[in-house]
Amino acid sequence: MQRGPMTRSTVLLASSLLIVVSGSVSARRPHVFKVCNRSTAPCGRGGRVRSISRAVKRAKSGDWILVWPGVYHEKGTTDAGVMITKPDIHLRGMDRNLVIVDGSNGTATAPCPADASLQDTTARNGIEVFKASGVSVENLTVCNYLANYGHGGNEIWWNGGDGSGTIGTGSYSGAFLTATSMFYDSPNGPMGMYGIFVSNARGPGSITDSYASNMGDSDFYVGACPDCNATLSRVHAQNSSLGYSGTNSGGHLIIEDSEWDGNKTGIVPNSLNNDDAPPPQNGQCPGGPGSCTIIRRNHVHDNNNPNVPAAGISGEAPVGAGIEISGGMFDTIEDNVVENQGAWGIVTHDFPDTETPPPISHCEGGIQSGPVCVFEAKGNVITGNTLRNNGGFGNPSNGDLANESSSTPRNCFYGNTDPNGLSSEPPMIETVDGQPCDRQGVGSGLLAQQLVCAAGIAPCPPGSSYPQPTQVQMLLLTRQTPMPDPCAGVPRNSWCPYTGPRS
Repeated sequence: MQRGPMTRSTVLLASSLLIVVSGSVSARRPHVFKVCNRSTAPCGRGGRVRSISRAVKRAKSGDWILVWPGVYHEKGTTDAGVMITKPDIHLRGMDRNLVIVDGSNGTATAPCPADASLQDTTARNGIEVFKASGVSVENLTVCNYLANYGHGGNEIWWNGGDGSGTIGTGSYSGAFLTATSMFYDSPNGPMGMYGIFVSNARGPGSITDSYASNMGDSDFYVGACPDCNATLSRVHAQNSSLGYSGTNSGGHLIIEDSEWDGNKTGIVPNSLNNDDAPPPQNGQCPGGPGSCTIIRRNHVHDNNNPNVPAAGISGEAPVGAGIEISGGMFDTIEDNVVENQGAWGIVTHDFPDTETPPPISHCEGGIQSGPVCVFEAKGNVITGNTLRNNGGFGNPSNGDLANESSSTPRNCFYGNTDPNGLSSEPPMIETVDGQPCDRQGVGSGLLAQQLVCAAGIAPCPPGSSYPQPTQVQMLLLTRQTPMPDPCAGVPRNSWCPYTGPRS
């Protein structure tokens, strides 16, 4: 077939088609940034960046940032050591125990120091993901990012809009993370506040195979999300005011297969009329009557420690409680092992919030009584748990199970066991007429007195005493299980397969 002459317009059309076809066939491939500062080990092969913050600035959505073993004193912004604001960034250390993001002014040879002269008290968070969905952070340690004057101190934080009362982040994931601090000044001074922290996120989100300790508020926190769509699994929390705090969390939320020990109080879903709006903590399934907030198959033990870092209202948690539902509702607590709790294995109670609320919170889900917003603990189901050796402090009401609230619908306890006989306040807490949970339960005024006594916010009745703080003790940073293959799922690059230092 004879072809006609090619005109300029034909060339332009052909070029345009080539660009379109080329763009559809070869979309941008994720780039892998390799970060190494040579602080503790020679770098692997290939190009590299010297700081995590610099790699984050250069990365685009979908990119990976791999971090070679070393100590990284990151101070990327005034708010965070590493600030991630782009979606779908994947940050991963090559070894959980050897990649340390250290907020102090210490050295690489002695990371996460306890020496006061080596601390940076400018109130940064560690790694903060701000209103960016799809971001994963994995296989590294963050330490010694300290709060000061009420700001900073969150070691790893997915922040969907703290204090806004709105959801600003979607999906997220964290795995094989360690979060701690070796420094504590005083109840009103610099300290680590939250270990692994998620707020104002709709999910789906997951935090797995992670460890946190030495926090003034809580080791793990998922809150400010009416339907969180989150799972915490195989985590370990130690030596903090609260092992888990879930202020105004609810909906689809699972806390499972984890260990909580050595804290002042273990697991605490709670309602507050504060900036984690809107309240309350409500485990109901959205649009349905069932419970979708489930705490199951955890080992909760020995949370009797008054000598932990403590700050604000979290420092007023009752010492010796394993699982405490504080003004929360419609949660399911099932198939856990709760043992060696000095005060109570599992306790439910109303909470009168006396703090002045911010403008965004209006006592939703609570009962306004003058300046106080009362959140009722109601509709919670506690079933199938194994309890042992609880109540060792020996105070009235101490034991396996306890319920202070008489709200409707009742908090229901059934099918729980103790090999030495189940103890409870009120006595025989599982005895009901007919089927379990079919009538209003009786609350306990005696328990209310003991709770405020254990929290240290009111004098103890005669004959009652709980351990009092003497001197805060910090747990040393110990080795944690790293990600088996730090190259799993990573695009091809010169560091994979990984042959560098291992802990």
